[in-house]
Formats: sequence, structure tokens, C-alpha cells
Amino acid sequence: MNLFSKIVNNRFAPAYVPILVIAVWQLLGQFGYISTRTLPTPLKVAEAGFALIKSGDIFRYIGDSTQRAFIGLGIGGGIGFVLGLLNGMSSVANRLLDSTLQMVRNVPHLALIPLVIIWFGIDESAKIFLVALGVFFPIYMNTLHGIRSIDPGLIEMAKVYGLRGFALYREVVLPGAISSILVGLRYALGFMWLTLIVAETISADSGIGYMAMNAREFMRIDIVVFAIIIYAVLGKLSDSAAKWLEHRLLQWNPNYAKR
Repeated sequence: MNLFSKIVNNRFAPAYVPILVIAVWQLLGQFGYISTRTLPTPLKVAEAGFALIKSGDIFRYIGDSTQRAFIGLGIGGGIGFVLGLLNGMSSVANRLLDSTLQMVRNVPHLALIPLVIIWFGIDESAKIFLVALGVFFPIYMNTLHGIRSIDPGLIEMAKVYGLRGFALYREVVLPGAISSILVGLRYALGFMWLTLIVAETISADSGIGYMAMNAREFMRIDIVVFAIIIYAVLGKLSDSAAKWLEHRLLQWNPNYAKR
């Protein structure tokens, strides 16, 4: 194995590019190629982050944002999952509901912000509603796709062996659709944080979005950049959790077990 292969196959290989970007960013800022008034250096951002950690404020902001995000995911993802199952298994339900859902899907959910403010005001329910709407369609579409991708012959064979109702869902339908559902979950997690960023800039008195908007008022760009990095880290942690879940639930599948 040559040196290049050793470097690429190293377990720390995914960290190479972020480290390189941070190093270049620091050097460009330090030597004046990028104005620190426009984009503070990583060291300045780290100092701002350390001050927030020392005061304990960052943990309260992350806790509030995470709570909003996962309540919205539970509501929107749960409804999307149930409707995906229903429309995937029932042609009647699919004929009645899917066209309407597809029309709603084509409306950018963030374009509904003025209407959502009128409906819910600027309190927590407006933010949770936007997150729930953002995660609904990835879960719904992938659940529907997963069920429709199951071989009809497999379902017929299960029925021949006496599987009906919930047992049919548990033994055949869900295992067959689970890989597609988990792909939907990973997409939904991305939409969850994206929507939360926008929702928390509407009006909030806590959360990472509030921290960023408050910092903008005082021209603390280092804190704004730190807030963006926190969102990126939370998104990566969520995606890693979804990949872990995928690995656990799909151990029976040779295409996933070997990874």
C-alpha cells in the first residue's frame, strides 16, 4: 500500500478537508487577505465560543433549540410516517390524499412564514409548526416510496402464510421499506435544522437563532459565525445518529452489514 492510499484510508481522513479549510481561513485572516471585520479568524471565533461556554449561555441556547427541533420532528415526522404507510398500502387513500399532499409539497414551507405568524403569533408553536412542516414531506415521500418498492409477490406470499394486519406490517412491510424510511429521516434532519435557523430568526428570546440575531445587533460577527458552526455540528451529530440507527436496523441486509 503506497503513502497516498494510507492517507486516504486512514480513519481520520474525513477530517482532513475541514482542518485544511480552517488553516487556510486562519492564515488569510491573520495576514490581512480577509478583513476580520467581515469574517473573524477561527481563533477569534473560538474565543467567542469559549466565553459563551464559560458563562453557560451556550448550553441553554442549544437545549432550547434542540427541544424545538425534536418536538417538530416528532410531530411532522410522525404524521408523515403514518400517511406514508396509509397511502402506500391503500390505493383508495392514495387516490384521495396524495394529490393534495403533492400540491402542498410544492409550496416552499418557509414562504408560509407570514401566514404562520398570523395563525400562531411569534411564540413557540409557530417555530414548531414550521419545523414539523419542513420534516413532514421527506419522511412521507420516502415511506411511500419504500412501501411501493416492496415486491408485491413477497406480500402475497406472506398472506399465503397467514400474515395479516399488524403482523404483515411488522414482518414484511416495515423491514422492506425501512432503508427508504431512514433515508427520509436523514433528509428530514437536514430540513429540521435548516427550518429552525429561519424560524428562530423570526422572533425568539432563546435558542441559537436568538443568539445569532442578538449578536448581529451588536456587530459581534464572531458569535454569529460561532452560531453557524453550532448548527453545522448539530446537523452532523443528527446525521451520525441516523446512520447509527440505519446500521442497527439493517444488520440483516448484506448491503448495509458489510459497511
